[in-house]
Amino acid sequence: MAEILPIKAWRYNERFSANIEEYTSPLFDVVSSKQRQALYANPYNSIHLSVPLGDSPAQRAKILLEEWKQSKVIQQDKLPGIYVYYQYFKFPGQEEESVRKGFIAHIRAYDWEEGVVLRHENTISKAVNDRTELLKATQFQSSPTHGLYEDPLHLLEPYMDAAIEDPIYDLEDYQGVREVLAVIQDVTLIKKFVEVIGNKKIILADGHHRYEGAIALKKEMEKANPLHSGKEGYNYHMMYFTNALSKNLRILPTHRLFREIALSEEEITNRLQNWFIVRKLNEVDEIMELILQKQWAFGLVFPENAYKISLIPEKIKEFDHHVPEVIKTVDLMVLHYFFIDKVLGIPMSEQRFSDHIEYERNLHRCLQKVESGNASFAVITKDVSMKQVLGVCKSGYTMPQKSTYFYPKTLSGLLFASIEESEFKFPYEAFTP
Repeated sequence: MAEILPIKAWRYNERFSANIEEYTSPLFDVVSSKQRQALYANPYNSIHLSVPLGDSPAQRAKILLEEWKQSKVIQQDKLPGIYVYYQYFKFPGQEEESVRKGFIAHIRAYDWEEGVVLRHENTISKAVNDRTELLKATQFQSSPTHGLYEDPLHLLEPYMDAAIEDPIYDLEDYQGVREVLAVIQDVTLIKKFVEVIGNKKIILADGHHRYEGAIALKKEMEKANPLHSGKEGYNYHMMYFTNALSKNLRILPTHRLFREIALSEEEITNRLQNWFIVRKLNEVDEIMELILQKQWAFGLVFPENAYKISLIPEKIKEFDHHVPEVIKTVDLMVLHYFFIDKVLGIPMSEQRFSDHIEYERNLHRCLQKVESGNASFAVITKDVSMKQVLGVCKSGYTMPQKSTYFYPKTLSGLLFASIEESEFKFPYEAFTP
């Protein structure tokens, strides 16, 4: 099952700690262009390592990383540790504060075929290539991917609760989320984490492209190393682990935007009627309320008009892909098969490469892009349930790309993990059973 190790982390020098929120950065696809500009304006913000700019971004990040190490902008912790990471948040109308509890560690970069790390959605090839190139150049990870494990007994929670009482950082992020980071460096306690996760499979919740990039680099490095032992740094990947059976996991929807589709609004609505019930709406604001809790229902928004579209229930029998029922009945599979494939004419096999489809997690920004003409139309979706995510992963199949948005997102820059051999080494055997 899953082998994890503590991280000998790199972190910002203590002189940055008082204002650490100024140096952290969100994942690139959840902030507006205006927010990104503000992040890039800070020469020490972690975005320069996680999403570097320029003609040769990976090489630029490599040079900057060496500068930061030499000038002690970042320094490596002397001892390896398990980094406990709690995120406190509220949704509008929510009275009690939620907290997502987890920890950050290294995990072996298992190939998908090994069945230890399970994916639930497809990736976009260009994004994987970019992540691989950056990791190869820097040998450095600036943000953890997000993995889920199933533990009904919550065995690790008491150790995490105790550690979080003595935090390294306690800050409010760009989402209004309180982010708290602590560390466990006691060898005995670390072994408990290693042992508990050692009996689990890991479901990849977020970061499919970065994880796939780690797999690609591991294969390349292994092939080039005649003395490969499996203990080298390139075999590992930084991940944030949370319990899938926690009550405070939240999954938000990711909406679909379309551009340069060679069909008019009238042609699309006419074609829809072969598979969907189509209802014209008076107000765009009605959409989320009307599709919520409704199976196979979506909002369709054009610049002038909006519709609720619902799959005709009997039509599900026409889903002729050879996939299990647990996959066929997921809303986003229905959307991608019956609407994007059948109505728009973009085959399922080509959708992950298509330049006609974009993804937007913020509903307001999504509608604004349609209204301003930056997109031809949008499809408004609902969230996927945790039960469905687990079912998909265990089936061995995947959902379409950008199917889930686990909230809140993890931050980049709270800590960094190196896979460069001289920086990775520590008493490996002390933490393994």
